[in-house]
Amino acid sequence: MRALAGLLVLALAGCGAGADMRPDASPEVISSASYRHPGPPALTLYTMINNRSGAGAHTSVMINGSQRIIFDPAGTVRLSAVPERDDVLYGITPQVEDFYARAHARETYHVVIQRIEVSPEVAERALRLAIANGPVASAQCTLSTSGLLRQLPGFESIGSTWFPKRLMEDFENLPGVQTTRLFENDDDDKSVAIAQFEQAVVTQ
Repeated sequence: MRALAGLLVLALAGCGAGADMRPDASPEVISSASYRHPGPPALTLYTMINNRSGAGAHTSVMINGSQRIIFDPAGTVRLSAVPERDDVLYGITPQVEDFYARAHARETYHVVIQRIEVSPEVAERALRLAIANGPVASAQCTLSTSGLLRQLPGFESIGSTWFPKRLMEDFENLPGVQTTRLFENDDDDKSVAIAQFEQAVVTQ
């Protein structure tokens, strides 16, 4: 049992470490930041993989429905220009979407991005579940994400799991999934990428 517990801690070491502690954004701020993407309804699963050990480090999911959000349970990438409430990031424009993935891809981690188109009804259910979920405790990012997905029609094969790679593998088996992998050589400190993005937004 001790060995299993050790493996679990190792696999989840990046999930929630140093999570943002800012106050939740107000409903008014969230409403003003709402962004609706013109593309089809879709779910995009992000899995952060340690380049050295091959272990999964974090899981999150982007939901494109009546608005586009990222459910980022116990996440650590937070931007002043992107409102967050209960681990849900709002206003996910193409610029924010691109930054979110790239902020996680650096010399020590790469990102596996898995996208699947869904019906409008499934997207809206996922969106409602994410918003209603509430804040997620440290190290429970994959457990909460898999729990959300398992409640959606067509995703019943997703297993309940603590392990990011296990969820990634279950998601890969769904029909119609498109997978890409993002590798970059940025500094291991995510705060550097965040500061650069914030500065770029200010100077635009």
